[in-house]
Amino acid sequence: MQLNSVSGAWQRLGLSESAPSPISEKSSSSRTAYLDGLRGFAALMVYWGHHQLWAHDGQGAEGIFENAYGYKGQYYFACLPGVRTLFSGGHFAVSVFFVLSGYVLAAKPLSLIQRGELKALGDNLSSALFRRWLRLHLPVICTTFIYMTILHLFRIRALPETKSTYLEELWNWYAEFKNFSFVFRGGGEPWFTYNFHAWSIPVEFRGSITVYTVLLAFSRFRANSRLCGYLFLIVYFLYIADGWFCALFVAGMLLCELDLAAQIDETPAILTKLRRWRRPIFYALLAISIYLGGVPSHNSDLQTLRDSWGWHYLSFLKPQAVYDYKWFYLFWAATLLVASTSRIAGLRRFFELPFNQYLGRVSFALYLVHGPVLWVLGDRLYAAVGWARVSHPTTCPGWIDRLPLPRVGPLGMEISFLAPHFVLLPVTLWLAELVTRVVDGPSVKLASRLYGKLLVDF
Repeated sequence: MQLNSVSGAWQRLGLSESAPSPISEKSSSSRTAYLDGLRGFAALMVYWGHHQLWAHDGQGAEGIFENAYGYKGQYYFACLPGVRTLFSGGHFAVSVFFVLSGYVLAAKPLSLIQRGELKALGDNLSSALFRRWLRLHLPVICTTFIYMTILHLFRIRALPETKSTYLEELWNWYAEFKNFSFVFRGGGEPWFTYNFHAWSIPVEFRGSITVYTVLLAFSRFRANSRLCGYLFLIVYFLYIADGWFCALFVAGMLLCELDLAAQIDETPAILTKLRRWRRPIFYALLAISIYLGGVPSHNSDLQTLRDSWGWHYLSFLKPQAVYDYKWFYLFWAATLLVASTSRIAGLRRFFELPFNQYLGRVSFALYLVHGPVLWVLGDRLYAAVGWARVSHPTTCPGWIDRLPLPRVGPLGMEISFLAPHFVLLPVTLWLAELVTRVVDGPSVKLASRLYGKLLVDF
């Protein structure tokens, strides 16, 4: 893989070390453009899954979408293996984010390691580590502050409930964020109530530190020694310690190393021998990924998994170290998906489609804004078309059944559910575009400029 292609992808992914500029060049020029599209599509799945659960809350949506087909006598098309991921694939999508981040964060440093440019590697890791916290948290600060202010000034009933005065609201926002932003905290609530979906940002930062640390520690190793080191760490994080998110990042590093090695014909011999069966192998891995991506995730009780159709025997693979079993199966699902995407031409072309490339460009902002849009506008539109929630008489009584629509169609695809998205999806994408241009891009430039200002010439 050419260095300029790798670094281009490294710069354009939303949670990568460098985010895309507000007006970026076409990602299709990159040989790794499919990574952008995969990440964008995963962000759309997060949007879709959260709306499914919110609108269908009155039907006990979590107990349906987040359990296996046929669990407790509930048989829905949306819960079939493979299909269910399209309706409740949020955790799968987050796992994919982490593998992709491990890949793109490691791409340029590994290229430098392969060329033996260790001084340049030190400069790269120094810059990356300095800018990483700012790159991830500045957009969270801006979007949650604006959301908090709008809720309070216009007295909008949504999530969270507003305080009595703006000063009290401001203090609550600050107190929550300062704890949320310290990623090594040992207690307290993991949620930032002004955007619950941002829970993955501190995890992303901890995973990033894992990547940088491993790169530095392995920088003087031979290529095969690095590969063995990645495998050892994956085993450690999955089977010895409960470090599932670290395993996802390291898996991304492993895939990146293998791709770079393939470009210079240094693929490990054991993989070279399998080359003739490459096509059926990766189609099989994709099928396994899709199946494991639908792991029941309603709770962390292993007995629930064991009682689920199609998961009884798979439940015995769960390591003792992993507390919440879903992350073990999602590790394999996400890793196999990223690995197979680049080797299956049709799948790769799908993620290189212009719409998926666009989603990849705004994916970080889409991830941050879709929750507030759901809680303010989405909640009211769902109430208007007839989707009831216990909170509606309090949050939006004037919207209830203002424009009732028929619930015709299978679960998750009803007319009354789909219709609001003719408004919700454009509004969400417009806000994502706005945040990408006004907040995300400038945040990246600010972090880079600040690092440059503080450098000392030796």
